[in-house]
Amino acid sequence: MLSMGTTMIRTIASIIRSLRSKLLLAQYDEFTIAEHLRRQGTQIGENCRIMIYSLGPEPYLVRIGNHCTIAPGVALSTHDGGAWIFSDESPSLQEFGRIDILDNCFIGMCAVILPGVRIGPNSVVGAGAVVTKDVPPGTIVAGCPAETISTIGEYRIKLKRSWEAQRPPGYLEDLQPGVKYSASHIQRRKTASQSLLREHLERILK
Repeated sequence: MLSMGTTMIRTIASIIRSLRSKLLLAQYDEFTIAEHLRRQGTQIGENCRIMIYSLGPEPYLVRIGNHCTIAPGVALSTHDGGAWIFSDESPSLQEFGRIDILDNCFIGMCAVILPGVRIGPNSVVGAGAVVTKDVPPGTIVAGCPAETISTIGEYRIKLKRSWEAQRPPGYLEDLQPGVKYSASHIQRRKTASQSLLREHLERILK
């Protein structure tokens, strides 16, 4: 049995480790956290926007392509935690699988991606989806378990129609179609124009 003094020392040490970790992560934002994750062994391409600070206990089993967004609350599981129930009879029993997110993908808020899953390029995973199997290229999946709900082509048409009806006059006109801008540049321009967008949306969506 641990003494009260030993317990207190361990608690203080745990608090200090937690504070150090938070201070370390505070120096990064969604466009630079990839630097930290690469040092943990994750393969990450260029021009990504990652809004989580951990890719799980096996970050070296995660590969993320170019121009991907990982939204807040996303969980990437590269191992089967259910093996725990057999730990008494087989303490070393485990199962692992890679997660591959290919170029130009969007993983929505609080989605869960399970081991062995490959997200094909130009795909969208809906918010809250639980992805248990591979996602074909150019596909949108949603639900639990995630199922195909649309192609990227259909999604593009829907977005364009909606945006034509909602876009404020003059909003981000300096961003020209077909020109490759960095994700951070686009986000800075959007942030600078938030007041214009808010005023317009509050008026048309009242």
